[in-house]
Formats: sequence, C-alpha cells, structure tokens
Amino acid sequence: PNTYCMPLSEKWVVTLSTQYGCVMKCNFCDVPNVPWGGNVTQQDLFQQLENAINCFPSVKYTERLNIHFARMGEPIFNDNVFKFSRYLFKHKRFIEQDLGLKIEVIHPVLTTSLPKALKSIESRLLDWCDIKNNVFNGQAGLQFSINSTSEEQRETMFGNMSLSLVDFAKIAEKLPSPISRKYCLNFAYSTDFEIDAKLLASLFDSNKFMCKITPIHNNNACNRNGIATIGGYDSYLPYKKPEEDLKEAGFDVLVFVPSIDEEDG
Repeated sequence: PNTYCMPLSEKWVVTLSTQYGCVMKCNFCDVPNVPWGGNVTQQDLFQQLENAINCFPSVKYTERLNIHFARMGEPIFNDNVFKFSRYLFKHKRFIEQDLGLKIEVIHPVLTTSLPKALKSIESRLLDWCDIKNNVFNGQAGLQFSINSTSEEQRETMFGNMSLSLVDFAKIAEKLPSPISRKYCLNFAYSTDFEIDAKLLASLFDSNKFMCKITPIHNNNACNRNGIATIGGYDSYLPYKKPEEDLKEAGFDVLVFVPSIDEEDG
C-alpha cells in the first residue's frame, strides 16, 4: 500500500473539470449520469483552481503545481482550456498574487479520449503541442486515454465515440517531437483489457510516446459493468506482464497506482 504522502510544498496536483457533464459515453465513468450543461468558462477554471488552493491556506509555496484538465468533461472540446493554459504562463506572477502561493513551475496536463466527432481534433492536438513545447518549454503534459489495444474493447468502453488507434496513429505521426516529457499513452488497466505491445509499437514512435499503466477507477460505473483491476491496489503482479511487454517493445513505462483512499475519495 502507498504510505508516503508527498508534501504540497513539493508537488501539488489540482484536477479541473472542463465541462458541466460530458458528451462522451464511456462505460467506465460516472460522469454520463450528470446532466449536460456545456463548457466551463475561463473564470470557472480559475475559480476551481482558487477553491483547491484555498483548501490549504497554510501552504504558501510549491515547487510544482500540476493542473490536470480531466475528470468531468472532455477537455479537447473546450477552447477555454487552451486559452486558460496560455494565460497561466503569461500571467504567472499575478496568479501567484491572487492565490497567495509562490509557484516555481506550473505544469498543465491535457488528457483526451480522442473523440472522433471533433473534426478539428488534429489542429487541436497540434495547438496543445505548441503550448507544451513552445509556451511552457516542455513543462506541460499530453495524455491519450487508450486503455486497450483491442478495437472491439475500445468501441465498447468508449461507446464507439473514440478514434481507432489506426486513425489516431495517422495524426500522431504529424505531432512534433516533444520537448522534455514524451506524450503519454495512458492505460487505465482492467484485468480483461488487452495490451498488445507489438501492435502499439507498430503504430506509435517510442521516441515520441511513453506508456503509463494505472488501475481502472473504482467507481460505480466500473462496479456495475464488471470492470476491475483485480489485485491492482495490493500487488504489482497485475502490471508485471504488460509493463515487461511494453518495455521489450521499446517504450518507456510508468506504473502509477494511487492510494485506495484517493480512489474512494
């Protein structure tokens, strides 16, 4: 079990919802139960950040503030996410004053499930790559929710609303080489999900992409649909083979298991 609690002065992770509800219909997520209310505004994003920081008023300094555009909503649909991220960099000094928090590094992270209904998805991804590479000089993240290499499984889990890996790979070829951290192929891993490392390596350049494996969320939708990482919070064993296979195929791999307390929260 995870016992070390990193102090907020060392690293602070704040997750910001980008939509009221979500237009995606993923079967491992509870958000489709929330009535749809549209995109959040830039002011909404800042107020979420402010509310999170105000939860710990005694903390006045952090080496690294990670801002994850995730959880509720598909952030790539919301142009305010891109505008807000550029604003964070340009006005960092004023943001520190407003929050009462000295921040060494602001690190925004966009996570997307690659909605195929978004016709401008390629230009959106290129825009975020510009934010990552050129605005933040590499100190920003881009994650792709892949979860499985089986298209049959992916069609089910994403409600047939996500790009196929083949279609995504065509876009991935056009993404510029990342500065600092590689782009992340994220596997929220259920015991029944397929991870074919050789297939993945045939589609994505390991010089541009790394892989992350995490347990699937322990939420109502997963419990209802029988989706689980069996033993994934108690043992490294569920991740051993996919990690070894991905490394053998040439990928850098991070296995990240949150505490069960965080998941229950």
